[in-house]
Amino acid sequence: MPQGLTNIRDEWKYMDEEYKQLQETHRIYLQKLDEISKLQSSCSSSIFRQRRRLTEMSKKCSTESSEEDSKNVDEIKDNIKTRLNAFSEMEAFLPKKNGLYLSLVLGNVNVTLLSKQSKFAYKDEYEKFKLCTTVILLLLSFICYFFVSYRFLDAILNFLLVWYYCTLTIRESILTSNGSRIKGWWVFHHYVSAYLSGVMLTWPDGNLYKIFRNQFLAYSLYQSFVQCLQCYYQSGCLYRLRTLGERHNMDLTVEGFQSWMWKGLTFLLPFLFFGHFWQLFNGLSLFRMAQLPDCKEWQVLMCGLCFLILFMGNFFTTLAVFRQKLKSRNQSPKSL
Repeated sequence: MPQGLTNIRDEWKYMDEEYKQLQETHRIYLQKLDEISKLQSSCSSSIFRQRRRLTEMSKKCSTESSEEDSKNVDEIKDNIKTRLNAFSEMEAFLPKKNGLYLSLVLGNVNVTLLSKQSKFAYKDEYEKFKLCTTVILLLLSFICYFFVSYRFLDAILNFLLVWYYCTLTIRESILTSNGSRIKGWWVFHHYVSAYLSGVMLTWPDGNLYKIFRNQFLAYSLYQSFVQCLQCYYQSGCLYRLRTLGERHNMDLTVEGFQSWMWKGLTFLLPFLFFGHFWQLFNGLSLFRMAQLPDCKEWQVLMCGLCFLILFMGNFFTTLAVFRQKLKSRNQSPKSL
């Protein structure tokens, strides 16, 4: 038999043995997947039963307790809170039903990542996506404002903004399902921004658009610059706080200001407040344009309303965090 054919037969035997090993490994893998699925269902059912019983116990403690056993009741209530927090940590690694928004966008696809490494990798990729896209938006806004005055390029910028904010809402919903604690106004902020960018995209090229164009591009340029600053400094602050054990590992950078940013990031507050009042200025400018006799585009009034909503949400949320932090700082010396 020729030497070449012998080598081929030997190699085929080796590959055949390897293939049988692969089949066995895959069989074990499917078996483990089935076991994991049963364990997940068992854990979810147990957590549901425990939550229901803890709720009933909490009601009994509040209705049937007397002054004599108040100390024991308070201890039980503290343990109930600790247990509920532990359940939340467990559920971060168990499949759960998608919320309304994810159900509409993705259907019933399970988006829960089952390992800490996968969660951290997805969160880091989200932060890189935000930073890279913000840099691209910064450069594109700079080109449109200083060098090029074409409606087509403006449309590309607005389309990129729509895609960016829509993608953020989906990614943040997935991150929330996996334990990230972004909530409140900063979630709704991206929906409003996506809608605003979509309205700007449909605004026809006319006199009113040309009047507002440079103002919007300057605002977009400034907003992208501030977001780059925030991404850079907030990520460093979050890393330090996670190392000290003061923040959750799945916490994210946000466009606004939160209480954990107080140390080392207060220099961002003037930039943020200036951007908030610029949003107010944009809204008022658009409302004045809507009163002009030749204003026939519905986009003028709608953009003005969106800018006003953004200003009110951003300004009052940042102001609330600022006042809360000052109040806690004033109370801490008294407690000492």
